[in-house]
Amino acid sequence: MMDTYVDERDYKLLETDKYTFFVLEKIMGGECKLLLSDHERLILCFTGHPFPVWIWTADDASEEEMEKAYLLAKEKELLVGKHHFNTKYSLAKYFIRRAAEDGFELKITINMYAYDCLNLVRPEIEAKGNIYRCEMKDLDEVVDFLEMFHEEIGIDQKDNQGYREDAEAFICSGNMFFWKDDQERSVASCKYAPNGNIASIGLVFTRPEFRRKHYAENLVYQVTKKVKEEGYMPMLYTDADYVASNACYEKIGYVLRGKLCTIG
Repeated sequence: MMDTYVDERDYKLLETDKYTFFVLEKIMGGECKLLLSDHERLILCFTGHPFPVWIWTADDASEEEMEKAYLLAKEKELLVGKHHFNTKYSLAKYFIRRAAEDGFELKITINMYAYDCLNLVRPEIEAKGNIYRCEMKDLDEVVDFLEMFHEEIGIDQKDNQGYREDAEAFICSGNMFFWKDDQERSVASCKYAPNGNIASIGLVFTRPEFRRKHYAENLVYQVTKKVKEEGYMPMLYTDADYVASNACYEKIGYVLRGKLCTIG
């Protein structure tokens, strides 16, 4: 029996996966197009296009339970080629095999790592410039960064109006930052979003022409420092296949805590 709501039982389930499924915990409390849970072994949450469908299963999920998740996604018309899914690797592998049996292809598109940072380490190389908190006068530039970031990673892409709405919200939160170089150019971006006692760091992006100058490393360090000063545990997701960025995070104290993947 699947309910169309979550309660304290679901949040307790996610405590063991608080880093890998941080976003799921956050979006469960908001407006969702589809939210299903049995409060014990399976949670499915979808906020709407273009975002991924999040599916949480227990670490020891049986094939019967994974089949239940697959059939649920199929019943809700999520397996028609328009959606991608964030899941644990065990469920991803099952979905890929079952899709092949049904005559279509699913594949892993992103391997993700989840990090937290207990002990922050100052960057060895200090980048030129300073951290800058974005204001509403920077709206167009924040929209540009959002568009470049999502185009590069290839997921969660929106139209200009969608990016503009997000940019306004990020600026209003006071948690949206640029790194300004010594010529006052906005060369890198980063933001954070608190939820409970954790704050997720995201939108880490450096303009291509300004890369390999340690801007992102110094910006993430400064934003992480702010997060910790405000009493939150900083965490972030990374593309596991992007070795350079992961090394950058690890240099300033981030530690790998979990793995998941996106299939589509």
